[in-house]
Amino acid sequence: MTLRILLVFLAACCFAEPISAQNSGEFEIARAKYRGGGDWYNDPSALENLIRFTKNNIPIPISNSYSDVDLGSAELHSYPFVFLTGHGNITLNNAEIRNLREYLENGGFLLIDDDYGLDEYIQPVLDRIFPEEELVEIPFSYPIYDQVFEFNSGLPKIHEHDGKPPQGFGIFHEGSLVVFYSYESNLGDGWTDAEVHNTPQNLRQQALQMGANILVYALTSN
Repeated sequence: MTLRILLVFLAACCFAEPISAQNSGEFEIARAKYRGGGDWYNDPSALENLIRFTKNNIPIPISNSYSDVDLGSAELHSYPFVFLTGHGNITLNNAEIRNLREYLENGGFLLIDDDYGLDEYIQPVLDRIFPEEELVEIPFSYPIYDQVFEFNSGLPKIHEHDGKPPQGFGIFHEGSLVVFYSYESNLGDGWTDAEVHNTPQNLRQQALQMGANILVYALTSN
């Protein structure tokens, strides 16, 4: 793993800053705010713990804090990585759809974590953002699964709901993966403080490792 971490570090040092406007030289990431009733704000410790874990294990400059950003805001374009989660409905108007598409076309990356209940609402949103692109399952051989930590069988299963296997889906634009959608995995629940969901430590570790893979991929590959 040492060589892989070194390569990640070198990629980060050379990474251009097309949309990350941090003056400190650190990447700042964001959590998506949206309308419709879905709880975009749940598990506030999740991203904090993911950032801390990533910084402790990988030499990549990430700010200790994250921001909440409206998907229709111009501020969206200041963040190279945006995390979207929730259990319920999400509503985006045409202006928000256009803004999110422009963000992704210009080098942004969107991680969507289905916290069980989001799937039926997020899929139509993705169809509106990229109607010409298909949401496809990402093969286990794709580098997002071994960016730093190896997941030869794809996403880990953090919480069980209905017996379905975890799946990682994505949208590619001009050859680049711009959206990664974790389904039936509950990665975000595994990032939260241990007492929130009583997730076993071994599963929390897997969730954090996979999250670090996604985060490093997003910051160094687009």
